[in-house]
Amino acid sequence: MSGSSGANLEKRGKFEGFIRWIEVIGNKFPHPFWLFVCLSLIVIFLSHWLASKGVSVTYMAAKAGEAPVETKVAVVDLLSYDSLRTFLAGFVRTYVNFAPLGLVLTMMLSIGIVEQTGMISALMRKTILGAPNFLVTAVVAFVGINANLASDAGIIFTPVIAAAIYKALGRNPWVGIAAGYAAASGGFTANFFIAGTEALLSGITKSVIEGVPYIPADTPTHVLINYYFMATATIVLTVLTVYVTEKYTVKFLGDNEGTRDEEELKKHALTHEENRGLLLAFLTLALYIGLIVYLTYPEGSLFRNPKDGSLLPSSPLLSSVMPILFFLFFFVGIAYGVGAGTIKKGEDIPKLMAKGISGSIGFIVVVLPASLFVGLFGMSRFDVVLSVNGADWLKAMNLGGIPLLLLFILLVTILNFFMMSGSAKWLILAPIFVPMFAQVGFSPALTQIAYRVGDSPTNIITPLSYYMPVIIGLLEQYKKDPDTKVGIGTVMSLAMPYSIFYIIGFTALLIIWYMAGWPLGPGTSPFM
Repeated sequence: MSGSSGANLEKRGKFEGFIRWIEVIGNKFPHPFWLFVCLSLIVIFLSHWLASKGVSVTYMAAKAGEAPVETKVAVVDLLSYDSLRTFLAGFVRTYVNFAPLGLVLTMMLSIGIVEQTGMISALMRKTILGAPNFLVTAVVAFVGINANLASDAGIIFTPVIAAAIYKALGRNPWVGIAAGYAAASGGFTANFFIAGTEALLSGITKSVIEGVPYIPADTPTHVLINYYFMATATIVLTVLTVYVTEKYTVKFLGDNEGTRDEEELKKHALTHEENRGLLLAFLTLALYIGLIVYLTYPEGSLFRNPKDGSLLPSSPLLSSVMPILFFLFFFVGIAYGVGAGTIKKGEDIPKLMAKGISGSIGFIVVVLPASLFVGLFGMSRFDVVLSVNGADWLKAMNLGGIPLLLLFILLVTILNFFMMSGSAKWLILAPIFVPMFAQVGFSPALTQIAYRVGDSPTNIITPLSYYMPVIIGLLEQYKKDPDTKVGIGTVMSLAMPYSIFYIIGFTALLIIWYMAGWPLGPGTSPFM
């Protein structure tokens, strides 16, 4: 027995040492603002050196309706007078026209109303409290995965409300914390709805392919390019969350805490005003969907392609996704606010929108050097030079299809241990891998979804997670034994099974999708 305990202590010591090493290395990374400043400087000086060496690539550039033409692209010296003049003249334009900036701000203005009126909180409590006991875990998982509609707030709210409700139901609140945190953080990019993440990542992808000569200008980069896959992944991850919770977490932690506490449940029950707000919001949603159908279904309607009357692969419906979503959240949020009494006068609406967008202030700051980095990367022609050379290297290795997808997912998974920001990683990886993978036949949408598959599942086991202290605090609050020590290792040990199953499930789903050749979103093929 003592020998077994000693071995366990040794394993625990190595495990915690490994966690500490990841944390130390990750903390060496600068703030994303300065990270992109440094990357921009590297691109500038590297372009000067490579241009002086005459680095270039030659490839066959194809244009619609024309035969491929041999094209030569050389690295551009960003320190030359011409380049500096172009950069300085377009400084403001590069920032303001950076696709993710407008998309995210537009989404947050409307989602801000839904969030600030309290609708998301009410909807989550309504869903979880209204579920039968045996379905509570499934509902917590489903709600948590879709909670990224409220951006990062869902990662905090889901485990908090799950812990309280599990305790009130007589179950172990630690089980609720583990399931809620895993679903909301590990399944962050999956969703049945269109959240700010969709706008942010697709905006970055759109900004990257602009000007890449061998990627057609009409290649889909709208916010729905990954929707079919992510909606399906929501169901898959919900099932996996329930499986891990009931087959592992419950057995590991135990689930016999006591009896059902009706008084505690009443504390989380919705008020009459909140129920009225949800009813009004639902009626508004139904009317809005009916309006969109009316403007889409009949022949010659507003959202059909004026040339042939089609909806796919391109039509006003797809090009108008952002305003359609904006007005959806705008009207539904206002309806809830009026019904719940959180909106009493017209002036309340712009105030709520301002509060909603306040959470994006950090993004607005970071996107300045990020947009300049992407712009400089494109000006230097590194995107073409790297992608052509990288594609030739991949072809020489005969590494394409599924092996290439798996290798890329692994790379993103490893990077996620050292850099938490999903947008920051994509801003760095997209300019390299989107053009490179296009050379071997991967559409930008496929490269983006492979990135998301690698990025999301390991959020819950990354020591650098901004929410790790919150989860540690929750576990402290609900621990049975006051002598129990709770730390990063505790959270990671509870989260690890979820992370493993999420990676396997997410990756398997992508492989099946790729092999079947199914569209990743409306009008979006996995292939070029």
